[in-house]
Amino acid sequence: MQYILLIYSEEESWEKRSDEERRAIYAEYGRLNGDLRTQGKLIAGDELQPVATATTVQVRNGGTLVSDGPFAEAKEALSGYYVIEAESLDEAIEWAAKIPSARDGKIEIRPVVDHSGAGA
Repeated sequence: MQYILLIYSEEESWEKRSDEERRAIYAEYGRLNGDLRTQGKLIAGDELQPVATATTVQVRNGGTLVSDGPFAEAKEALSGYYVIEAESLDEAIEWAAKIPSARDGKIEIRPVVDHSGAGA
């Protein structure tokens, strides 16, 4: 089953880190990416641009409303994601716990709906 691991973190905490700390965290992500690839678990994953680059689109009464920024104001923002293949929620939790941002942010795990048999 596929799971999406949504990475939420505080942008301010990243900005406060030294270049050395950032390099160390990116190295951890590199090792995690390698482990996921080696085990055939990685479907997709990316870091997202800062929340200030977000655009929100809504369609109401036939009109399209576009606004700068995220949909909701929050201390923690979506900063990246992984889509992985895992045998169970327990395995997805194990992978989520290895994400460096889990130490000072949060990882939301959600199963991906499989439409492969629905003709979609």
